[in-house]
Amino acid sequence: MIPPIPNLEDYSISYTNGFLPDKMPLRRLPDRYYEAWEDIVDNLQALILTKRIRSAVNMLPILSHSRLHTEPELQRAYSILGFIAHAYIWGGDRPAQRLPACLSIPFLRVSERLEIIPVASYAGVALWNYRTLFGSIDIDDLRSLATLQTFSGSLDESWFYLVSVAIEARGAPVVPMMLDAIAAARRGDTHTVIAFLTSFAEILEELTGLLGRMYENCDPHVFYYKIRPFLAGSKNMVDAGLPHGVWYEDEDGKGMWRQFSGGSNAQSSLIQAFDIILGIEHRPTGTKKPEASDVPPQGITPPQKHNFIQEMRDYMPGPHRRFLERLTVVANIRPYVEARKDTDKALCDAFDSCLAMLRGFRDKHIQIVSRYIIIQAKAAKKNSSPATETAGAGEGTTRSSAHVGSSDKRLTSTTAPPQKANLASAEATKKGLTGTGGTALIPFLKQARDETGEPAIGPIAKRLFFGGAATKSLPATYGNNNNNSNSGTEFSADAPPPMVGLAGYWLESNDYGGLCSY
Repeated sequence: MIPPIPNLEDYSISYTNGFLPDKMPLRRLPDRYYEAWEDIVDNLQALILTKRIRSAVNMLPILSHSRLHTEPELQRAYSILGFIAHAYIWGGDRPAQRLPACLSIPFLRVSERLEIIPVASYAGVALWNYRTLFGSIDIDDLRSLATLQTFSGSLDESWFYLVSVAIEARGAPVVPMMLDAIAAARRGDTHTVIAFLTSFAEILEELTGLLGRMYENCDPHVFYYKIRPFLAGSKNMVDAGLPHGVWYEDEDGKGMWRQFSGGSNAQSSLIQAFDIILGIEHRPTGTKKPEASDVPPQGITPPQKHNFIQEMRDYMPGPHRRFLERLTVVANIRPYVEARKDTDKALCDAFDSCLAMLRGFRDKHIQIVSRYIIIQAKAAKKNSSPATETAGAGEGTTRSSAHVGSSDKRLTSTTAPPQKANLASAEATKKGLTGTGGTALIPFLKQARDETGEPAIGPIAKRLFFGGAATKSLPATYGNNNNNSNSGTEFSADAPPPMVGLAGYWLESNDYGGLCSY
Protein backbone atom coordinates (compact mmCIF):
# COMPACT_ATOMS: atom_id res chain seq x y z
CA MET A 1 0.00 0.00 0.00
CA ILE A 2 1.33 3.42 -0.98
CA PRO A 3 1.68 5.64 2.11
CA PRO A 4 -0.54 8.73 2.07
CA ILE A 5 0.96 12.15 1.47
CA PRO A 6 0.92 14.13 4.74
CA ASN A 7 -1.56 16.93 5.34
CA LEU A 8 0.26 20.06 6.53
CA GLU A 9 -2.49 21.03 8.96
CA ASP A 10 -1.96 17.76 10.85
CA TYR A 11 1.58 18.86 11.66
CA SER A 12 0.99 22.50 12.68
CA ILE A 13 2.45 23.72 9.39
CA SER A 14 0.98 26.71 7.59
CA TYR A 15 0.25 26.64 3.84
CA THR A 16 1.33 30.29 3.65
CA ASN A 17 3.99 30.61 6.38
CA GLY A 18 5.48 27.14 6.40
CA PHE A 19 7.03 26.32 9.77
CA LEU A 20 6.35 29.81 11.07
CA PRO A 21 3.06 30.23 12.96
CA ASP A 22 -0.01 30.72 10.84
CA LYS A 23 -0.81 33.79 12.94
CA MET A 24 1.61 36.34 14.35
CA PRO A 25 3.32 35.23 17.61
CA LEU A 26 1.83 36.67 20.78
CA ARG A 27 3.59 39.80 21.98
CA ARG A 28 2.52 39.13 25.56
CA LEU A 29 0.76 36.38 27.49
CA PRO A 30 -2.87 37.50 27.94
CA ASP A 31 -3.31 36.03 31.43
CA ARG A 32 -1.92 38.44 34.03
CA TYR A 33 -1.09 35.41 36.14
CA TYR A 34 2.12 35.25 34.08
CA GLU A 35 2.96 38.93 34.46
CA ALA A 36 6.02 38.06 36.58
CA TRP A 37 7.62 36.29 33.59
CA GLU A 38 6.77 39.17 31.29
CA ASP A 39 8.25 41.67 33.74
CA ILE A 40 11.55 39.79 33.69
CA VAL A 41 11.81 39.76 29.89
CA ASP A 42 10.69 43.39 29.71
CA ASN A 43 13.78 44.27 31.75
CA LEU A 44 16.10 41.48 30.59
CA GLN A 45 18.85 43.69 29.15
CA ALA A 46 18.99 45.88 32.27
CA LEU A 47 19.01 42.86 34.57
CA ILE A 48 21.88 41.31 32.61
CA LEU A 49 23.80 44.59 32.53
CA THR A 50 23.47 45.15 36.28
CA LYS A 51 24.05 41.45 37.03
CA ARG A 52 20.72 41.24 38.85
CA ILE A 53 19.14 38.64 36.57
CA ARG A 54 19.72 35.76 38.96
CA SER A 55 18.45 37.52 42.06
CA ALA A 56 15.36 38.68 40.17
CA VAL A 57 14.62 35.16 38.89
CA ASN A 58 15.21 33.60 42.30
CA MET A 59 12.34 35.70 43.68
CA LEU A 60 9.84 34.42 41.10
CA PRO A 61 6.98 32.23 42.29
CA ILE A 62 6.57 28.77 40.76
CA LEU A 63 3.80 29.37 38.22
CA SER A 64 1.67 26.56 36.83
CA HIS A 65 1.57 25.88 33.10
CA SER A 66 -2.08 24.81 33.35
CA ARG A 67 -3.41 28.29 32.50
CA LEU A 68 -1.69 28.23 29.11
CA HIS A 69 -4.54 27.01 26.91
CA THR A 70 -3.60 27.67 23.28
CA GLU A 71 -0.61 26.82 21.12
CA PRO A 72 0.37 30.51 20.69
CA GLU A 73 0.34 30.90 24.48
CA LEU A 74 2.58 27.86 24.91
CA GLN A 75 4.93 29.15 22.22
CA ARG A 76 5.17 32.56 23.87
CA ALA A 77 5.82 30.97 27.27
CA TYR A 78 8.48 28.67 25.81
CA SER A 79 10.22 31.55 24.06
CA ILE A 80 10.42 33.87 27.07
CA LEU A 81 11.36 31.07 29.48
CA GLY A 82 14.19 30.14 27.11
CA PHE A 83 15.49 33.70 27.11
CA ILE A 84 15.23 33.92 30.90
CA ALA A 85 16.93 30.54 31.40
CA HIS A 86 19.90 31.34 29.16
CA ALA A 87 20.23 34.82 30.67
CA TYR A 88 20.26 33.18 34.11
CA ILE A 89 22.92 30.64 33.09
CA TRP A 90 25.24 32.96 31.16
CA GLY A 91 24.44 36.34 32.74
CA GLY A 92 27.17 36.33 35.39
CA ASP A 93 30.94 36.15 35.69
CA ARG A 94 30.57 32.40 35.74
CA PRO A 95 27.77 30.27 34.36
CA ALA A 96 25.07 29.14 36.77
CA GLN A 97 25.09 25.37 36.97
CA ARG A 98 21.56 25.15 38.38
CA LEU A 99 18.21 26.52 37.29
CA PRO A 100 15.90 27.27 40.24
CA ALA A 101 12.57 25.48 40.50
CA CYS A 102 10.63 28.67 39.72
CA LEU A 103 12.20 28.61 36.26
CA SER A 104 13.00 24.98 35.51
CA ILE A 105 9.65 23.46 36.47
CA PRO A 106 7.42 25.57 34.18
CA PHE A 107 10.06 25.41 31.43
CA LEU A 108 10.10 21.61 31.57
CA ARG A 109 6.31 21.32 31.58
CA VAL A 110 5.78 23.82 28.74
CA SER A 111 8.47 22.07 26.69
CA GLU A 112 6.80 18.72 27.25
CA ARG A 113 3.51 20.07 25.91
CA LEU A 114 5.27 21.40 22.81
CA GLU A 115 7.40 18.24 22.51
CA ILE A 116 10.64 20.19 22.36
CA ILE A 117 13.89 20.41 24.33
CA PRO A 118 13.85 23.05 27.16
CA VAL A 119 16.52 25.44 25.83
CA ALA A 120 16.60 28.69 23.89
CA SER A 121 16.19 26.78 20.64
CA TYR A 122 15.78 28.01 17.07
CA ALA A 123 12.02 27.87 17.52
CA GLY A 124 12.18 30.02 20.64
CA VAL A 125 14.53 32.74 19.35
CA ALA A 126 13.40 32.83 15.71
CA LEU A 127 10.16 31.02 14.75
CA TRP A 128 8.14 32.39 17.69
CA ASN A 129 10.00 35.64 18.30
CA TYR A 130 9.05 38.20 15.67
CA ARG A 131 6.45 40.78 14.76
CA THR A 132 5.76 42.85 11.68
CA LEU A 133 5.86 46.63 11.51
CA PHE A 134 2.82 48.79 10.76
CA GLY A 135 0.55 45.80 10.17
CA SER A 136 2.60 44.46 7.27
CA ILE A 137 1.96 40.91 6.11
CA ASP A 138 5.28 40.58 4.29
CA ILE A 139 7.17 38.33 6.69
CA ASP A 140 9.89 37.68 4.11
CA ASP A 141 10.69 41.41 3.89
CA LEU A 142 13.39 42.30 6.42
CA ARG A 143 12.26 45.93 6.30
CA SER A 144 8.95 44.86 7.86
CA LEU A 145 10.24 42.74 10.73
CA ALA A 146 11.22 43.26 14.36
CA THR A 147 12.00 40.87 17.20
CA LEU A 148 9.93 40.51 20.34
CA GLN A 149 12.86 39.70 22.60
CA THR A 150 16.68 39.77 22.65
CA PHE A 151 19.40 39.29 25.26
CA SER A 152 21.39 42.38 24.36
CA GLY A 153 18.79 44.83 23.07
CA SER A 154 21.04 45.39 20.04
CA LEU A 155 20.11 45.77 16.39
CA ASP A 156 22.77 43.17 15.63
CA GLU A 157 21.00 40.48 17.65
CA SER A 158 17.58 41.31 16.23
CA TRP A 159 18.97 41.18 12.70
CA PHE A 160 20.62 37.83 13.35
CA TYR A 161 17.27 36.27 14.31
CA LEU A 162 15.23 38.11 11.67
CA VAL A 163 17.36 36.92 8.75
CA SER A 164 16.31 33.39 9.73
CA VAL A 165 12.67 34.45 10.00
CA ALA A 166 12.79 35.97 6.51
CA ILE A 167 14.39 32.81 5.12
CA GLU A 168 11.66 30.68 6.70
CA ALA A 169 8.96 32.92 5.25
CA ARG A 170 10.46 33.10 1.77
CA GLY A 171 11.02 29.34 1.68
CA ALA A 172 7.53 28.54 3.01
CA PRO A 173 5.86 28.14 -0.43
CA VAL A 174 8.20 25.24 -1.17
CA VAL A 175 6.58 23.07 1.52
CA PRO A 176 3.14 22.61 -0.09
CA MET A 177 4.79 22.62 -3.52
CA MET A 178 6.95 19.64 -2.61
CA LEU A 179 3.89 17.64 -1.58
CA ASP A 180 2.22 18.47 -4.90
CA ALA A 181 5.39 17.34 -6.68
CA ILE A 182 5.37 14.02 -4.81
CA ALA A 183 1.78 13.47 -5.95
CA ALA A 184 2.74 14.43 -9.50
CA ALA A 185 5.61 11.95 -9.53
CA ARG A 186 3.25 9.20 -8.38
CA ARG A 187 1.02 9.77 -11.37
CA GLY A 188 3.91 10.28 -13.81
CA ASP A 189 3.32 14.00 -14.37
CA THR A 190 6.84 15.05 -15.34
CA HIS A 191 5.75 18.54 -16.40
CA THR A 192 4.59 19.36 -12.85
CA VAL A 193 7.75 17.90 -11.32
CA ILE A 194 9.95 20.05 -13.58
CA ALA A 195 7.88 23.13 -12.74
CA PHE A 196 8.37 22.45 -9.03
CA LEU A 197 12.13 21.93 -9.36
CA THR A 198 12.48 25.11 -11.42
CA SER A 199 10.58 27.18 -8.85
CA PHE A 200 12.47 25.48 -6.02
CA ALA A 201 15.85 26.42 -7.54
CA GLU A 202 14.75 30.04 -7.94
CA ILE A 203 13.62 30.24 -4.32
CA LEU A 204 16.86 28.65 -3.10
CA GLU A 205 18.80 31.37 -4.91
CA GLU A 206 16.66 34.01 -3.18
CA LEU A 207 17.32 32.38 0.20
CA THR A 208 21.05 32.60 -0.43
CA GLY A 209 20.61 36.31 -1.09
CA LEU A 210 18.73 36.72 2.18
CA LEU A 211 21.41 34.84 4.09
CA GLY A 212 24.03 37.13 2.59
CA ARG A 213 22.24 40.14 4.05
CA MET A 214 23.46 39.09 7.49
CA TYR A 215 26.40 41.46 6.97
CA GLU A 216 24.17 44.52 6.68
CA ASN A 217 23.25 44.98 10.34
CA CYS A 218 24.99 42.28 12.37
CA ASP A 219 28.55 43.16 13.31
CA PRO A 220 30.82 40.08 13.69
CA HIS A 221 32.52 41.43 16.82
CA VAL A 222 29.20 42.20 18.52
CA PHE A 223 27.84 38.82 17.55
CA TYR A 224 30.86 36.88 18.79
CA TYR A 225 31.23 38.60 22.16
CA LYS A 226 27.75 39.90 23.03
CA ILE A 227 25.22 37.58 21.39
CA ARG A 228 26.70 34.16 20.75
CA PRO A 229 27.65 33.38 24.40
CA PHE A 230 23.98 33.55 25.41
CA LEU A 231 23.00 31.07 22.69
CA ALA A 232 25.30 28.38 24.07
CA GLY A 233 23.83 25.18 25.43
CA SER A 234 25.09 23.00 28.26
CA LYS A 235 26.53 20.08 26.29
CA ASN A 236 30.31 19.61 26.09
CA MET A 237 30.78 22.88 27.97
CA VAL A 238 33.41 21.85 30.52
CA ASP A 239 35.87 24.57 29.49
CA ALA A 240 33.15 27.23 29.62
CA GLY A 241 32.25 26.31 33.19
CA LEU A 242 29.52 23.65 32.94
CA PRO A 243 31.32 20.34 33.56
CA HIS A 244 28.07 18.42 34.18
CA GLY A 245 25.63 20.49 32.15
CA VAL A 246 22.84 22.32 33.97
CA TRP A 247 20.79 21.03 36.90
CA TYR A 248 17.04 21.36 36.28
CA GLU A 249 15.07 21.19 39.52
CA ASP A 250 11.78 19.32 39.37
CA GLU A 251 8.58 19.17 41.40
CA ASP A 252 9.94 16.45 43.64
CA GLY A 253 12.77 18.73 44.73
CA LYS A 254 15.39 16.44 43.24
CA GLY A 255 15.87 17.20 39.57
CA MET A 256 18.73 16.03 37.35
CA TRP A 257 21.70 17.18 35.32
CA ARG A 258 20.84 17.81 31.69
CA GLN A 259 23.12 18.49 28.75
CA PHE A 260 21.58 20.16 25.71
CA SER A 261 22.93 21.79 22.58
CA GLY A 262 22.38 25.51 22.13
CA GLY A 263 20.03 27.17 19.68
CA SER A 264 21.11 26.92 16.05
CA ASN A 265 19.71 27.15 12.56
CA ALA A 266 20.57 23.45 12.26
CA GLN A 267 17.22 23.09 14.05
CA SER A 268 15.37 24.56 11.06
CA SER A 269 12.77 22.07 9.81
CA LEU A 270 12.64 23.92 6.49
CA ILE A 271 16.24 23.22 5.51
CA GLN A 272 16.00 19.60 6.59
CA ALA A 273 12.85 19.30 4.46
CA PHE A 274 14.85 20.58 1.48
CA ASP A 275 17.40 17.81 1.98
CA ILE A 276 14.71 15.17 2.30
CA ILE A 277 12.77 16.13 -0.83
CA LEU A 278 15.98 16.08 -2.90
CA GLY A 279 17.11 12.79 -1.42
CA ILE A 280 20.25 14.25 0.17
CA GLU A 281 21.66 12.01 2.90
CA HIS A 282 23.94 13.36 5.63
CA ARG A 283 26.33 11.06 7.43
CA PRO A 284 28.30 11.52 10.66
CA THR A 285 31.37 13.69 10.14
CA GLY A 286 34.26 11.73 8.70
CA THR A 287 32.05 8.92 7.40
CA LYS A 288 32.51 8.30 3.71
CA LYS A 289 29.79 7.24 1.33
CA PRO A 290 29.70 3.44 1.58
CA GLU A 291 30.92 1.44 -1.37
CA ALA A 292 29.33 -1.83 -2.43
CA SER A 293 32.17 -3.71 -0.75
CA ASP A 294 31.42 -1.94 2.54
CA VAL A 295 27.96 -3.48 2.91
CA PRO A 296 28.03 -5.80 5.96
CA PRO A 297 27.10 -9.47 5.59
CA GLN A 298 23.42 -10.31 5.78
CA GLY A 299 22.19 -10.49 9.36
CA ILE A 300 24.95 -8.25 10.74
CA THR A 301 23.91 -4.74 11.75
CA PRO A 302 26.73 -2.17 11.60
CA PRO A 303 27.27 -0.04 14.73
CA GLN A 304 25.25 3.17 14.71
CA LYS A 305 27.18 6.43 14.68
CA HIS A 306 26.06 9.76 16.06
CA ASN A 307 24.38 11.90 13.40
CA PHE A 308 24.18 15.49 14.58
CA ILE A 309 21.65 16.61 11.97
CA GLN A 310 19.29 13.86 13.08
CA GLU A 311 19.82 14.82 16.71
CA MET A 312 18.82 18.41 15.95
CA ARG A 313 15.30 17.20 15.22
CA ASP A 314 14.82 16.75 18.96
CA TYR A 315 15.08 20.56 19.19
CA MET A 316 12.19 21.07 16.77
CA PRO A 317 8.52 21.22 17.79
CA GLY A 318 7.11 17.71 17.92
CA PRO A 319 4.66 18.10 14.98
CA HIS A 320 7.42 19.48 12.73
CA ARG A 321 9.70 16.61 13.66
CA ARG A 322 6.99 14.09 12.80
CA PHE A 323 6.37 15.81 9.49
CA LEU A 324 10.02 15.33 8.52
CA GLU A 325 9.77 11.67 9.47
CA ARG A 326 6.66 11.32 7.33
CA LEU A 327 8.19 13.26 4.45
CA THR A 328 11.14 10.87 4.46
CA VAL A 329 8.72 7.98 3.90
CA VAL A 330 6.92 9.52 0.91
CA ALA A 331 9.71 11.52 -0.78
CA ASN A 332 10.13 10.21 -4.32
CA ILE A 333 11.61 12.99 -6.44
CA ARG A 334 15.16 11.66 -6.57
CA PRO A 335 14.22 8.10 -7.61
CA TYR A 336 11.72 9.54 -10.09
CA VAL A 337 14.47 11.60 -11.74
CA GLU A 338 17.03 8.78 -11.62
CA ALA A 339 14.60 6.44 -13.40
CA ARG A 340 14.48 8.95 -16.31
CA LYS A 341 18.10 10.04 -16.42
CA ASP A 342 18.62 8.59 -19.90
CA THR A 343 15.40 9.88 -21.42
CA ASP A 344 14.54 13.28 -19.93
CA LYS A 345 17.40 15.78 -19.89
CA ALA A 346 15.15 18.71 -18.86
CA LEU A 347 14.05 16.85 -15.75
CA CYS A 348 17.62 15.94 -14.80
CA ASP A 349 18.86 19.50 -15.38
CA ALA A 350 16.08 20.92 -13.20
CA PHE A 351 16.95 18.48 -10.41
CA ASP A 352 20.68 19.24 -10.64
CA SER A 353 20.00 22.98 -10.57
CA CYS A 354 18.28 22.57 -7.18
CA LEU A 355 21.32 20.74 -5.84
CA ALA A 356 23.58 23.51 -7.15
CA MET A 357 21.48 26.23 -5.54
CA LEU A 358 21.28 24.43 -2.19
CA ARG A 359 25.00 23.88 -2.30
CA GLY A 360 25.46 27.58 -3.02
CA PHE A 361 23.37 28.32 0.05
CA ARG A 362 25.74 26.21 2.14
CA ASP A 363 28.73 27.95 0.57
CA LYS A 364 27.29 31.26 1.74
CA HIS A 365 26.94 29.82 5.22
CA ILE A 366 30.62 28.87 5.22
CA GLN A 367 31.51 32.47 4.45
CA ILE A 368 29.39 33.69 7.35
CA VAL A 369 30.85 31.16 9.80
CA SER A 370 34.31 32.27 8.74
CA ARG A 371 33.63 35.94 9.24
CA TYR A 372 31.53 35.73 12.40
CA ILE A 373 33.21 32.84 14.22
CA ILE A 374 36.59 31.76 12.88
CA ILE A 375 38.17 35.17 12.31
CA GLN A 376 36.86 36.43 15.65
CA ALA A 377 38.13 33.34 17.47
CA LYS A 378 41.56 33.63 15.90
CA ALA A 379 41.74 37.30 16.88
CA ALA A 380 40.68 36.50 20.43
CA LYS A 381 43.31 33.78 20.75
CA LYS A 382 45.99 36.04 19.25
CA ASN A 383 45.13 38.89 21.60
CA SER A 384 44.94 36.77 24.75
CA SER A 385 47.96 37.29 27.02
CA PRO A 386 49.76 34.47 28.85
CA ALA A 387 48.43 35.88 32.14
CA THR A 388 44.89 35.82 30.83
CA GLU A 389 45.32 32.25 29.66
CA THR A 390 46.51 31.25 33.12
CA ALA A 391 43.56 32.97 34.72
CA GLY A 392 41.11 31.38 32.34
CA ALA A 393 42.51 27.92 32.94
CA GLY A 394 42.32 28.43 36.69
CA GLU A 395 38.70 29.50 36.55
CA GLY A 396 37.79 26.52 34.42
CA THR A 397 39.24 24.07 36.90
CA THR A 398 38.85 25.57 40.35
CA ARG A 399 35.25 26.61 39.84
CA SER A 400 33.98 23.39 38.27
CA SER A 401 31.65 22.82 41.21
CA ALA A 402 30.44 26.40 41.58
CA HIS A 403 26.83 26.92 42.60
CA VAL A 404 24.25 29.32 41.22
CA GLY A 405 25.11 32.98 41.50
CA SER A 406 28.78 32.46 42.31
CA SER A 407 30.71 35.72 42.01
CA ASP A 408 34.20 34.55 42.99
CA LYS A 409 36.65 36.54 40.89
CA ARG A 410 39.95 35.22 42.20
CA LEU A 411 42.68 35.06 39.57
CA THR A 412 45.90 33.11 39.54
CA SER A 413 47.64 36.18 38.15
CA THR A 414 47.30 39.65 39.64
CA THR A 415 48.06 41.29 36.28
CA ALA A 416 45.18 39.75 34.36
CA PRO A 417 41.75 41.37 34.27
CA PRO A 418 38.73 39.39 35.46
CA GLN A 419 37.57 36.96 32.80
CA LYS A 420 34.02 35.84 32.27
CA ALA A 421 33.61 32.12 31.88
CA ASN A 422 31.68 31.63 28.65
CA LEU A 423 32.24 30.64 25.04
CA ALA A 424 34.42 33.58 24.10
CA SER A 425 36.72 33.31 27.13
CA ALA A 426 37.09 29.54 26.79
CA GLU A 427 38.01 29.86 23.12
CA ALA A 428 40.66 32.46 23.86
CA THR A 429 42.39 30.38 26.53
CA LYS A 430 42.10 26.75 25.47
CA LYS A 431 44.03 24.93 22.77
CA GLY A 432 41.42 22.21 22.42
CA LEU A 433 37.94 23.68 22.09
CA THR A 434 34.75 21.96 23.15
CA GLY A 435 31.17 23.03 22.80
CA THR A 436 27.55 22.35 22.07
CA GLY A 437 27.84 19.97 19.15
CA GLY A 438 31.13 18.13 18.91
CA THR A 439 32.74 18.20 15.47
CA ALA A 440 35.41 19.77 13.30
CA LEU A 441 34.35 22.80 11.30
CA ILE A 442 35.96 22.39 7.92
CA PRO A 443 35.53 18.59 7.62
CA PHE A 444 31.87 18.84 8.57
CA LEU A 445 30.97 21.81 6.38
CA LYS A 446 32.81 20.39 3.39
CA GLN A 447 31.20 17.02 3.92
CA ALA A 448 27.72 18.56 4.17
CA ARG A 449 28.42 20.44 0.97
CA ASP A 450 29.76 17.33 -0.76
CA GLU A 451 26.72 15.36 0.34
CA THR A 452 24.47 18.00 -1.20
CA GLY A 453 25.99 17.25 -4.60
CA GLU A 454 26.03 13.45 -4.32
CA PRO A 455 22.56 12.91 -5.84
CA ALA A 456 23.59 14.79 -9.03
CA ILE A 457 22.26 13.06 -12.14
CA GLY A 458 23.82 14.67 -15.21
CA PRO A 459 27.48 14.07 -16.14
CA ILE A 460 28.18 17.80 -16.40
CA ALA A 461 26.78 18.43 -12.93
CA LYS A 462 28.85 15.59 -11.53
CA ARG A 463 32.03 17.01 -13.07
CA LEU A 464 31.24 20.47 -11.73
CA PHE A 465 30.48 19.14 -8.26
CA PHE A 466 33.35 16.69 -7.95
CA GLY A 467 35.95 17.82 -10.47
CA GLY A 468 36.11 14.37 -12.01
CA ALA A 469 37.20 12.60 -8.83
CA ALA A 470 34.77 11.40 -6.21
CA THR A 471 37.31 11.79 -3.41
CA LYS A 472 37.98 15.50 -3.94
CA SER A 473 36.31 18.19 -1.91
CA LEU A 474 33.83 20.31 -3.76
CA PRO A 475 35.26 23.59 -5.06
CA ALA A 476 34.18 26.31 -2.67
CA THR A 477 33.22 28.76 -5.38
CA TYR A 478 30.85 26.53 -7.34
CA GLY A 479 27.21 27.44 -7.52
CA ASN A 480 26.75 29.80 -10.49
CA ASN A 481 25.46 32.30 -8.01
CA ASN A 482 26.56 35.88 -7.54
CA ASN A 483 26.13 35.52 -3.81
CA ASN A 484 28.86 32.90 -3.50
CA SER A 485 32.04 34.73 -4.42
CA ASN A 486 35.11 34.09 -2.28
CA SER A 487 33.45 31.07 -0.70
CA GLY A 488 36.66 29.22 -0.09
CA THR A 489 39.21 31.96 0.39
CA GLU A 490 39.09 32.25 4.16
CA PHE A 491 40.12 28.71 5.15
CA SER A 492 43.23 26.58 5.21
CA ALA A 493 42.80 22.91 4.39
CA ASP A 494 46.03 22.04 6.19
CA ALA A 495 45.10 23.81 9.43
CA PRO A 496 41.31 23.94 9.65
CA PRO A 497 40.02 26.37 12.28
CA PRO A 498 38.29 24.52 15.12
CA MET A 499 35.22 26.75 15.24
CA VAL A 500 31.84 25.58 14.03
CA GLY A 501 28.28 26.81 13.89
CA LEU A 502 26.67 30.07 14.85
CA ALA A 503 26.02 29.11 18.47
CA GLY A 504 28.76 26.83 19.65
CA TYR A 505 32.27 25.50 19.25
CA TRP A 506 33.65 22.02 19.01
CA LEU A 507 36.74 19.96 19.65
CA GLU A 508 38.36 19.04 16.39
CA SER A 509 39.01 15.46 17.48
CA ASN A 510 35.44 14.73 18.58
CA ASP A 511 33.33 12.30 16.58
CA TYR A 512 29.88 13.42 17.67
CA GLY A 513 28.71 14.60 14.25
CA GLY A 514 28.56 18.28 13.53
CA LEU A 515 26.73 21.50 13.12
CA CYS A 516 26.19 23.32 9.89
CA SER A 517 23.57 25.96 10.48
CA TYR A 518 22.03 25.01 7.19
